[in-house]
Amino acid sequence: MIPIITFDATTVYLNRDQTHPGRVIVALNWHVDEIFELTSEQRFEFIQEVSFTAKTIKKHYNASKINFGIYGDTVSHLHVHIVPKLPTNDDWDDAFVNNPSNPQYLDDDEYQKIRVILRKELEKAYETIKN
Repeated sequence: MIPIITFDATTVYLNRDQTHPGRVIVALNWHVDEIFELTSEQRFEFIQEVSFTAKTIKKHYNASKINFGIYGDTVSHLHVHIVPKLPTNDDWDDAFVNNPSNPQYLDDDEYQKIRVILRKELEKAYETIKN
């Protein structure tokens, strides 16, 4: 995972597998295993940051749908996969494959370009909810 930006409750990471361009992970900044372990205030802030991140990704990638995945079987730290999807995707009308057999990796320069662009867009989105 490549860190993009840190907010009050979460950090957004670019997933190295870009089978779905724009796939990111939003991870809680402190350790809990399950969403129900958060207080109502913490849960609100967590979901708010997940939501504006997903909205930003959907808009930037012109996605038709965002898939959200919360797993944690092997990584026991609360995080959400945000996966933009299009009707042209092979897995349209189905859940995204978390670990595809043929992941799409980019070169470091491409990751860096995406990181810089998404960071700027997420900073703008964050400012709108804080003001």
